[in-house]
Amino acid sequence: MITRMSQLFLRTLRDDPADAEVASHKLLIRAGYVRPIGPGLYSWLPLGLRVLRKIEAVVRAEMNRIGGQEILFPALLPKAPYEVTNRWTEYGDGVFRLQDRRRNDYMLGPTHEEFFTTTVKGEYSSYKDFPLLLFQIQTKYRDEARPRAGILRGREFVMKDSYSFDVDDDGLRTQYQAHRAAYQRIFDTLGVEYVIVSAVSGAMGGSASEEFLAESDIGEDTFVRCDESGYAANVEAVTTAVPDALPIEGQPDATVYDTPDTPTIATLVAWANSVLDREVTAADTLKNVMLKTRVPGGDWELLAVGVPGDREVDDKRLGAALEPAEYALLDDADFAKHPFLAKGYIGPKALLANKVRFLVDPRVVDGTSWITGADEPGKHVVGLVAGRDFVADGTIEAAEVRDGDPSPDGAGPLVSARGIEIGHIFQLGRKYTDAFEADVLGENGKPVRLTMGSYGIGVSRLVAVIAEQHHDELGLRWPSSVSPFDLHVVIANKDDAARAGAEELATALDAQGLELLLDDRKASPGIKFKDAELLGVPWIVVVGRGWADGVVELRNRFTGENREISIENAANDIATALRT
Repeated sequence: MITRMSQLFLRTLRDDPADAEVASHKLLIRAGYVRPIGPGLYSWLPLGLRVLRKIEAVVRAEMNRIGGQEILFPALLPKAPYEVTNRWTEYGDGVFRLQDRRRNDYMLGPTHEEFFTTTVKGEYSSYKDFPLLLFQIQTKYRDEARPRAGILRGREFVMKDSYSFDVDDDGLRTQYQAHRAAYQRIFDTLGVEYVIVSAVSGAMGGSASEEFLAESDIGEDTFVRCDESGYAANVEAVTTAVPDALPIEGQPDATVYDTPDTPTIATLVAWANSVLDREVTAADTLKNVMLKTRVPGGDWELLAVGVPGDREVDDKRLGAALEPAEYALLDDADFAKHPFLAKGYIGPKALLANKVRFLVDPRVVDGTSWITGADEPGKHVVGLVAGRDFVADGTIEAAEVRDGDPSPDGAGPLVSARGIEIGHIFQLGRKYTDAFEADVLGENGKPVRLTMGSYGIGVSRLVAVIAEQHHDELGLRWPSSVSPFDLHVVIANKDDAARAGAEELATALDAQGLELLLDDRKASPGIKFKDAELLGVPWIVVVGRGWADGVVELRNRFTGENREISIENAANDIATALRT
């Protein structure tokens, strides 16, 4: 098929959009692939839609390959099923809610577990109908508080979500591994550099969970890996290497000291090194962070989180550990309501005495000795031993993960990197089938509760991810698998014979089954070359000055390699070059 630039709905821009911060956002707008129409909302123009559809085709082919059957749910969804699973409340402000003229509540679908479950329950009733794999490629909606980076983080986006249904856990594991392999084939085909990391399930529920992250400095997901073993995990999923407990017997008694003007870890450490006869670091102190939490629909409750003083609490890890409860730091009004909390000097004693739930970092094992608050302004206690002087209510993975921390598998140190989430796979188990009592008759005639898996890919996000990973200072450089065209033919000569020859060559290339963009505009060669480099089609054929000598130029947008092709057999030679 030949697409002529003289007829194509396209306007390229020379300057970057004022609000664009990342390369993909700048280039996709400048090259005329997308246009913004509101915060986090974008229109797909002809070139962008061609790329999006090609990505969809790759995803669809792999889903079909592993036995998926495509369906399509509405984006406008009724409230009732979300109430069954309590997610109508759990989603909080992160979704779009609306009412129809009869005041019935609806949601613009962020995800569809409830509806896949009820649909399967309504259609199938026997173990003989399983395993079953259904998928859709559909527009989703999230009310992002700060949509940014173009289509990387928008309020409307296209996702592929698939759901497996099995009668036992072995079947679920088989489907999970089939998806894992399919995702690897998808991202390899799309030319995406990615890493698979252990993750947490969050509001989705379930057990086993892995993310596929495209490595990128602009990524919002921080992950860590161990180069020695290949271990990789999202920071929310990292488990702390727990040290061995220490002997308690023989340790000196805890002693309370006057420590005026020491409300911070830094001032406390300075005081300790000026008074105690040993070197003290922030790691010797126990910092107790005060929060309030509440489960959806519940009341606020106090929570204290104790971490070594050399560590900060990581919001993502804390949020994942408390999911689905929300949390907030205490403000001055909260402290005023609870006078036993001496701000800056909080210790385990007052927390436990006042029945405040107290969770500590896993490094706070029995026998470890700490300098921490003594529950009075200007006072700290030295030598407070875990397991002797206080016993926490449990542990929590909330402290930051740092480069050099030991890998959970014990193979070596962790190093951190950033990535963009492009896929996520979950072994959901029976969370949703329990909620809707999705049972079928088993082989023995007794009811069997179905078990589920959930598997998502950010289809529209992949357009931006590929643009992030494949561009240079001149513009985009699409991999052949997703490029809007196989070939970009540039007529760079005003000679009538050359123009006629370019038309003949384009017709011959079309006959080879290639999709090509023909720049037949009456613009200068310089403008045409700049647009060709900006648009990023991987192969460019230039019909220019060499036409009089019987040659055209073939340029590889990825490698920068140029070579001359004789016009006598140009279509065959070019087609061969593109397919090798």
